[in-house]
Amino acid sequence: MTLPMPSPLPLDAPSGAAGSQSVQRALSLLSLVGRGGSAGLGLAQLTAAAGLTRPTVRRLLVALGTARLVEQDAVTRRYHLGPEAYLLASFAAPRHGILSHAADSLKRLAAETGDTAFLSVQQDDHVLCLAHEEGSFPIRTHALKAGDRNPIGLGAGGLALLAAMPEAEAEALLQRIAALPLKPALQDLRADVARARSLGHAVNPGRVVQGSWGIGVALRWPDGHPAAALSVAAIEDRMGPDRQPALVALLHREAARIEARLARHFAPSD
Repeated sequence: MTLPMPSPLPLDAPSGAAGSQSVQRALSLLSLVGRGGSAGLGLAQLTAAAGLTRPTVRRLLVALGTARLVEQDAVTRRYHLGPEAYLLASFAAPRHGILSHAADSLKRLAAETGDTAFLSVQQDDHVLCLAHEEGSFPIRTHALKAGDRNPIGLGAGGLALLAAMPEAEAEALLQRIAALPLKPALQDLRADVARARSLGHAVNPGRVVQGSWGIGVALRWPDGHPAAALSVAAIEDRMGPDRQPALVALLHREAARIEARLARHFAPSD
């Protein structure tokens, strides 16, 4: 299992103090453990993903374990998030728990389309897949799973988020990711964003995984800023021009439902 190191806290980031670097490394390692999902990750996997020495990773895991942020399964010896991580997440959920507002919509999209529905959020210059719900159609693309991170221009969800940003903000982001080995090229990405802005939804015509198409729409916080993206992915044969309008309508319907829930949740109390 290959895991990308979370970019907000790069392990090789310059630091003026060893203590600050240790904190950065520990938090990045904690993020890696979280991305291991229910199966957990072994010490060798975490060492390879972190790019650190085995003793350093072990020392950091002991420190995280002492804080109850990480725990090791006594049988499998794999590492999982600990009870303190769960407690902190529960404290953050009322403000950041958009998944709780979108879970029903993901299930409806998967049930009504038969395809796979995704909820994605922006994470710096990347897009993070928070959750996916598989439909009943037997052929699936498996282009994304929960916890996957990609540069924000890749995929229908990321395109929808870019198109929903103010143009100056989107352009600045495009400039930052221009040096990355993106597919499509930056010129194609700009054209895709402009098209998504014009249409009100994004289309990924198999640019990330050949034959895997996606359609995405952004949903917004009550203040108008992009909150997340809903998308549906399927094989190319199920994404033809005759079917796309129906998929777009379903995505917009569910985005509106989530936005209404967010508006009620964040409405000022009397």
